[in-house]
Order: sequence, then C-alpha cells, then structure tokens
Amino acid sequence: MLPAATTHSFLTGLTLGGSLIVAIGAQNAFVLRQGLRREHVAAVVAVCTLLDIVLMAAGVSGVGAAAGQHPALLQAAALGGAAVLAWYGLAAFRRAAQPQALQAELSGAGQPAGRVILQALSISLLNPHVYLDTVVLVGSIGARQVAGTQLAFFLGASLASSLWFTALGFGARGLSPLFASPRAWRLLDALIGVTMWWIAFQLATGSLA
Repeated sequence: MLPAATTHSFLTGLTLGGSLIVAIGAQNAFVLRQGLRREHVAAVVAVCTLLDIVLMAAGVSGVGAAAGQHPALLQAAALGGAAVLAWYGLAAFRRAAQPQALQAELSGAGQPAGRVILQALSISLLNPHVYLDTVVLVGSIGARQVAGTQLAFFLGASLASSLWFTALGFGARGLSPLFASPRAWRLLDALIGVTMWWIAFQLATGSLA
C-alpha cells in the first residue's frame, strides 16, 4: 500500500490536471475533430499528451529547483497560482451558468499526417494558457508537495492528460452526444469550479502538501 502522502499527491495531480485540461477550447475541438473523422488520431493524441507531460515535467522540476534556492519565490508562485485557480474556478462557474457544447468542424478534405501534427503543435504551443497551466500552475503546486511525493503528483497530472486526450480522440464517436450536451458541460464545469476553488484555498493557506 502506498503511503498516504504519496496517494494524496497523486490524487492532487490527477484532479488538478483533469480540471485544467477539461475545458472547451481549440485544442480539444481539434482532437475531437480528428477522432470523429478517424484521421491520424493516434498521432494527434500522442502529440497533445506528450506536450503536456514535457511541459509539466519542466514546471515541476524547474519550479522545485528554484524553490530550493529561493523559498520566497515558491511562496509567491503559490499565492499567484491560488489567484489564477480562483479565477479559473470563477470562469468555470460562469460557463456552467451559460453552458456551451464541444463541437468540431468536420468540413474539409483529408490531410497528410505531417500537416495534422503541425496543426496540433501550433494549436497547443501557440496558446499562452498552455504554459500558465502546465509550467506555472502545475509546477508551483507540484513543488509544494511533501518531499519525495513530487513524482506521484506529476504522474497523476500526466495520467489526467493521457486519459482525457485518449478518450476524446479514440472515443469521439461514442462520446460525441455527451460532448454536444450543454447540460453535461454545465455539470462538468460546476465540478471543475469547485475543484479549482478547493485547490486554490489549500494552496493559499499552505495546506496543499
């Protein structure tokens, strides 16, 4: 049985990663589109997942290393992260009040794998929120975990990305009615809002460890 601290860090990474990644946006719409078209799905899922994992690894290791030399920097990052998560939570509640649906534009001819991969990279890397979510937020929260549990936190966050992109890409046809349901997104966004506010509270009070 894993130690309680390790399990807690893993679940924190899993819930945080899931809350950050499950939102209506260009990247998710693109993955859904490829899944519905059954066009280069494995490549798109792999690219989006690996990018998340690499950026989160950079965040957790980089912020953690900086914290060892500058504890005040970690505290500032924690408070900043709490503020951003609180704002994200408010945005999720607003989306819940005015629900939308995740839809994909299916027009256009098929494209070569290389072009599709470039599109996935562009949509992912040209979005500044990607770096804020993975490097800054995940990094600052991961660095605050109990010593020796940062890896568990990182694995939890990585698993959230892997599961989401895999389900979105390969399960697109079966899950498309759910993704197109505003009521489902209302419930999901409300849950995301509560989760983000809870993590923000823990982060601000120093109890997230």
